[in-house]
Amino acid sequence: MPVTQNVAPGAPGIPARWTSSAKSGVGTSLSPAGRIWFTISHGILNEVYYPRVDSACTRDLGLIVTGPGGYFSEEKRDAVHTIEPFEDGVPAYRLVNTADDGAWRIEKRILADPARPALLQEITFTALKGVPGDYRVYALLAPHLVNAGMGNTAWVGEHEGKPVLFASGRGSCLALASSQPWRTGSAGYVGFSDGWQQLHDTGELDAAYQRAEDGNVALTGEIGFSATETKALLALGFGATSDEAAEHAFASLKQGFEPAAKSYLQNWRSKGLAAAGRPARGARDQLLSRLDGGTGDAPVDRDARRRGRQPVDPVGLQQG
Repeated sequence: MPVTQNVAPGAPGIPARWTSSAKSGVGTSLSPAGRIWFTISHGILNEVYYPRVDSACTRDLGLIVTGPGGYFSEEKRDAVHTIEPFEDGVPAYRLVNTADDGAWRIEKRILADPARPALLQEITFTALKGVPGDYRVYALLAPHLVNAGMGNTAWVGEHEGKPVLFASGRGSCLALASSQPWRTGSAGYVGFSDGWQQLHDTGELDAAYQRAEDGNVALTGEIGFSATETKALLALGFGATSDEAAEHAFASLKQGFEPAAKSYLQNWRSKGLAAAGRPARGARDQLLSRLDGGTGDAPVDRDARRRGRQPVDPVGLQQG
């Protein structure tokens, strides 16, 4: 991955927005060491909160699939979504997103790591048409650190020689790492030079776009899937510095998903919050009350967007 920090064009990006308030899942680890709260809608992660439940640090984190002949598909818009908890009363989730055109299926397991401030997302990609090698899968992340869409800085970097997608703003940092290392990465301004724009328009990420400063920014990385390896674990770590955020992300990757899931389940069971037929309360309701009516946006004229009358906002459109 290139190390030259070329700043992307289009600063500061279009006005920042939050995502839909129609959540299908919320969760937290109930652990003092894992100060993470998260939300889900339309088959993808939405806001992730750190270090408090009133401090949103992301808008959303979803996947884009590309393929031969200019194929472009986004899981939050171009798929049928299903979601279920690991078990009754435990807010860890299994998601299945199946492409509307029947080309692919993405399966996810999502939870917060109880051992540290990091969010884990296990992803399995299945080609339903053609073979896995026909497709490329990208993660698209919109940092909104400390409740702000503007004023964020994003860059493609490394931690101990491993590629990482970073962002900072208002004294907090995040780092997105993958067990299948990023094949390419890009940082850009939403609506102009972000990865959605690049992939939609050209089918490729521009390796020259390595940094986007002080604006409404987005990070994009190609997951290093291969014809034989179609499962990856993404870790989104947080901290006061970029190094600390990366350390948390890679510690979670090293630990793996299953140990984190075991601890997460134990936390909810031990507090009597997971019981057959009885939904979990407490932390979930606290987060729901925070979100209720607070993050929805006014509808966007999608037809006008298609006609080219406004910049495309891949991470700011009202969903559903």
